[in-house]
Amino acid sequence: MAVSFDLFGTLVRVETPDDPATVVASELTARDVDVPDDWADAYTELHVDAPEHAEVPLPAHVGHALASRGVGFEHNAVRRAVVAAFDPDVETRAGALEAVAAAREQGPIAICSNCSVPELVARTLIRTDIDRDAFDAVVTSVGCGWRKPAPEIFELTAEELGVSVDELVHVGDDPQTDGGIEAVGGTALLLEDQPLTAVVEQLRAADKDPGATGDP
Repeated sequence: MAVSFDLFGTLVRVETPDDPATVVASELTARDVDVPDDWADAYTELHVDAPEHAEVPLPAHVGHALASRGVGFEHNAVRRAVVAAFDPDVETRAGALEAVAAAREQGPIAICSNCSVPELVARTLIRTDIDRDAFDAVVTSVGCGWRKPAPEIFELTAEELGVSVDELVHVGDDPQTDGGIEAVGGTALLLEDQPLTAVVEQLRAADKDPGATGDP
């Protein structure tokens, strides 16, 4: 058995901007990028026609939004602005350390996280109480190009852990995204149904009873 964890809302809480367009605009201005007057509209418009569940990195979206208004910018200025706009304050959730330790006892573990902002997952992990080295793999949608519930991100996570996807147990808080593991034969442990402390007990019990996680 291998275990993957969703990050945001599952292992950690982070403060996100209430008005991301305004925060991104401020960081662009700080890097001498001209922000158009109708930036609020440009930011919310669709600029990249991507397949369903494909991840469009936020710097790419912002770059296309600027280009749609005829704004040029220095190479990497947009990426640096987006990364700065989403620099996180992080709170490790109660039970997270215990859940990671319990999963580690069963086999390899990973982070499997939706995130369109480069570096955000890495920065978040650095600022948690969780040991980054506890994870054998970190798979993100911005890194692999697919957002949960796309099968590709779960399949890649399983591959990174050296198991088949039906041996993967995924712990998350969102039935629509994290629950997608079940469409490819894996097992979902969802926090909407139970607290993280209950997941700890299920993971610890899995060593004695493989059916404890819901596997057949």
